[in-house]
Amino acid sequence: MAIRNNRGGNQGCAALPDAVPFDLSHLTRQSWELGKATVQDEHAATRSRWIHQTDQWQLSIFEVTSETVIICIRTPVGRERFYGAMQSELESAMQKLEANPSWQQVA
Repeated sequence: MAIRNNRGGNQGCAALPDAVPFDLSHLTRQSWELGKATVQDEHAATRSRWIHQTDQWQLSIFEVTSETVIICIRTPVGRERFYGAMQSELESAMQKLEANPSWQQVA
């Protein structure tokens, strides 16, 4: 039996996994192929990387345009999920991530 680990119950709306301590209202889920190619592009820049202290989740944020970021979530079993988000929404969400003691920024 498959279990979805997403907040809310809105069908068709992208949602970050429950382990991520923030929500974004304008979020798009990307295919693995598109997400991976986008973050490996020469114009993408790593903004920050985070690791969950106990559950082995990883979160990376990449700036891909002046208005867009890609969030890469690596699950505890190693699967990568990619989400597109607006830079302006991410600013307030970052405060929640920084304040959460379960998440630590890594170099």
